[in-house]
Amino acid sequence: MKEKLGAKVWLCIVFFGLVGQIAWMVENMYLNVYLYKTVTYDLNAASAMVASSAVVATVVTLFAGGLSDRAGKRKLFVCIGYMLWGVSVFAFALITKENSQKFFPAANAVTLTTVMIIVMDCLMTAVGSTANDAAFNAWITDVTTKGTRAKAEGVLQVMPLAALLVIFGIFDSFTQKGQWMLFFGVLGAITTVMGVVGLFLLKDSPDLKPKNGNFLKELVYGFRPSAVKSNRDLYLTYAAVCVVGIANNVYMTYLIIYVEYFLGIKDYVLMLGAILILSAVFSVLFGFLRGKISLWILLPTSLAVYTVGGLLMFFARNVWFVSVAGIIMMTGYLWEMALLSACMRDNTPQGKVGHFQGIRMVFSVLIPMCVGPFIGAYVSSTSNGVYVDPTTGAEQPVPTNYIFLAAVIVNVLIVIPMAIMLFKGAKKNTETEIITEGAPVDEDEGSGADEKAEEEFGGASEVPASGADVTDGERVDKR
Repeated sequence: MKEKLGAKVWLCIVFFGLVGQIAWMVENMYLNVYLYKTVTYDLNAASAMVASSAVVATVVTLFAGGLSDRAGKRKLFVCIGYMLWGVSVFAFALITKENSQKFFPAANAVTLTTVMIIVMDCLMTAVGSTANDAAFNAWITDVTTKGTRAKAEGVLQVMPLAALLVIFGIFDSFTQKGQWMLFFGVLGAITTVMGVVGLFLLKDSPDLKPKNGNFLKELVYGFRPSAVKSNRDLYLTYAAVCVVGIANNVYMTYLIIYVEYFLGIKDYVLMLGAILILSAVFSVLFGFLRGKISLWILLPTSLAVYTVGGLLMFFARNVWFVSVAGIIMMTGYLWEMALLSACMRDNTPQGKVGHFQGIRMVFSVLIPMCVGPFIGAYVSSTSNGVYVDPTTGAEQPVPTNYIFLAAVIVNVLIVIPMAIMLFKGAKKNTETEIITEGAPVDEDEGSGADEKAEEEFGGASEVPASGADVTDGERVDKR
């Protein structure tokens, strides 16, 4: 029987996924532009802001994911979190150099405003990570099965691009006109309304139950060497995601600034819109190949597409060249992330879904966002990218095309964790065949290891020792 997701589940995936990514795009891309255009031209200020929010996102997701496991609820974390998330988005409109000078005349307005934006970004990240990274992502794993997960991931990987398309098509003109109050206000309101709608639309999985046990012990479970060893494929996938994330953050943090100031393309909305739409279409179509073609064919293909696109972006200067190169590079990135995200969900231990959202954040957010932007800033500073204001003649540093070359070099490192996974998997299959062909194995053998694993999971007897042994397809779909 073919597994399907219900209409309500798809609605929640699309709407919460889209609105959540709209809120994240405000933070990940437009706060950098806001800081650059209205406060300071120092690229390291944006890098510091990104790194600070990454630390907060990881810590909060780790705690919130564990709490949602313990409570046996995702809905309240998602809905209340989205409501507060919208309020925090609007708050940025109130943080300006003018207000800093007005209320704190003795302080340096640039420094104070920069610090306040970074602090507000951390607060926004805390509620956003609780709602989206911890609760919503855990909910996705709860309601999907191994047979439906790749399709859901294909749609989810499109959402960041769809969010940018919505912002570019409707709201970007506000930022170009300096109407930041309207920009933050409208997008904040949309996020809050989504939280209210979720109270009526979102439903927790009937299989989700409250979890008992020592919370602090479970909180650090994913950092234990024994957990890494028993969930080898999951952590190797995390490592691959980390590499892709670092590569993406090398250029994505500065993308709009790069297009507007280095390339000199002021009317970039249509160009970026075309890149987003076409790469999103290719990503959705690619998601349906996951169950038909081996991962070890699809992933190298994705890597090759990303590499070609990144190298083309390095040389691209006009709108058409940048459009073609951008479509190729973004398609490769989306393909990589869709494959790796599905692998993560497939290998996540069933009884630790919420907790492992925090571990995932270490590799997908904390490390990439603390490393990638600083690589981009360093590469740009050493390649002497400068923009000369045609009106005032003043010079300001800008990102250069070398950020794409750096991204390609970093992204190639994905072959290391994936090669280890492939080698270990082949070795395990060989050992299994030898055991099968030899003497029969005692059924009681290894029970001690299982008991130890159960104890490390806080006494949850339903959780197997290895995440790779968990298949959501074995559960009855009650939706």
